[in-house]
Parts: sequence; structure tokens; C-alpha cells
Amino acid sequence: MRIGTGLLLVWWGAVRLLKDGMGANLANKYYGGVAADSTLQLAFAGFEVALGLLVVLGLFRKYTLIAAAVILVGGALPIWRHLVDPLGMVLFAAPEDANLLFLPSLTVAGAALALIGLRGQDTLALDRVIGKKR
Repeated sequence: MRIGTGLLLVWWGAVRLLKDGMGANLANKYYGGVAADSTLQLAFAGFEVALGLLVVLGLFRKYTLIAAAVILVGGALPIWRHLVDPLGMVLFAAPEDANLLFLPSLTVAGAALALIGLRGQDTLALDRVIGKKR
């Protein structure tokens, strides 16, 4: 779960870095233009890639898992209508305005929170392996 969640952060950060305007377009379309500045998006994308790599490796989990949860849960909140009504039958003017592909965001947000709660059970994380050798 930690590796999958971390790779998702790496993937989304890489897409924002490599596809010109991707982050700004997402910010404008789904987040009301908040943080749509391209320089800010590039900085966030770089942070997201670095954070994702740290999550995958299991380093600094006390902080990185919380940061990942803030991003993943925070990213799911503005698209709540798509999560509650993925078929667009109630909360949207037209069913085609809903996006069923957002539904997995709910699972990812839950996984990010579960990782925080289960941090002590993760015996393969590098910060735990390194800590045992000291």
C-alpha cells in the first residue's frame, strides 16, 4: 500500500513536470484556479515526486506519510460530488458532467490515512530497517 501510494505521487508529479500546463489546467478545472500559476505548479510537482519517492522507500514516514495524506485527501475533497454521485444522477446538471474515473480517489485517500495508522506495522520501510541496525 505504501509503495502504490508513493508511486501514484511520483506519477502525478512527473506528469505535471513533463506535460506543459497539466497542473494549471487541473487547478483551473477542478480546484477553482487555486495555485494555477505555472511556476507554483512546477514547484509542487517536484515536491510531489520527491515526496512520492520518500514514501516508496519508507523514509521519514512520521512526516512523509502525513504530507502524502494531506495531498491525497486534500485532492479528493474538492471533487466530492464525483465521489458521492459518480454517475451524475443527482448532483450534476447532466450525467456526462460527472466523472466516474474520480471514484478511486476515495480509495487512495483512505489508503493514505491507513498508512499513518499502520505505520508501526510496516517492517519493510527503510527508516525502520535502518533504525534496527543502530
